Parts: sequence; C-alpha cells; structure tokens
Amino acid sequence: MVIRFVLNVLWLVFGGGLVLAVGYGIAALICFVLVITIPFGVASLRLAVYSLWPFGRTLVPKPGAGVGSGLANILWVVLAGWWLALSHILAGIALCVTIIGIPFGIANFKLVPAAFWPLGREVVDAP
Repeated sequence: MVIRFVLNVLWLVFGGGLVLAVGYGIAALICFVLVITIPFGVASLRLAVYSLWPFGRTLVPKPGAGVGSGLANILWVVLAGWWLALSHILAGIALCVTIIGIPFGIANFKLVPAAFWPLGREVVDAP
C-alpha cells in the first residue's frame, strides 16, 4: 500500500501523470461544450482520473455496457484512440529504457487499453 502511494506521487511529479490528467481534462471540457460528444467527455474524465493515480488501480469491463458503447468506441478509435494509445506505447518504451523509469513505463502501458477503448469500462482498485 505504501509502495503504491509512493509510486503514484512520483508518477504525478516525474512520470507525467499531472500533464496527462490536464490534457485529458481539457479534452473532456471540449467534448462537454460540443454536447453531442458528452459520452466521450465522460470517457476523457475517466482517463484523466486513471492517469492521475494509476498504481493500485485497474480497468475492468463495466457491467451493462451495451452495443452503444461498442459503436462509440469504434468512433473513438478512429478519431482519437489510436493516437492516444500510440503515444502511451512510445512513452512507455522511452521510460523503460532506464531502470528508474520502468515502473512509469509500465504505468503508460496500463493506460494503452484505456486510451484505445475507454467506453464501457470502469476504473477499480486492484486487489
């Protein structure tokens, strides 16, 4: 538990967690202003919270997510998801080059599925 807390604090300061959260938050605000994209704004806020504190949490399928979230995810992948996933992969590889950066690289790899397919999922505490 203490290790997760320390890793999350270090992630905020050195791993880019704060920058990611602000970026996802700005994207969420833009989506909320455009009204029709509100579900994407909710997904962006979920990504912002997850990228703020990733250690000790995981992404699981949301019960009751239906066909609508699957179709919206396809639109998400086309418009933004693959760019976000690719940026997390590249950042993860760059961070894993150094021994100190390996935990932060792994955190970026954890964010890849969330960035690629965020709708119909929820962030929960890891066991």
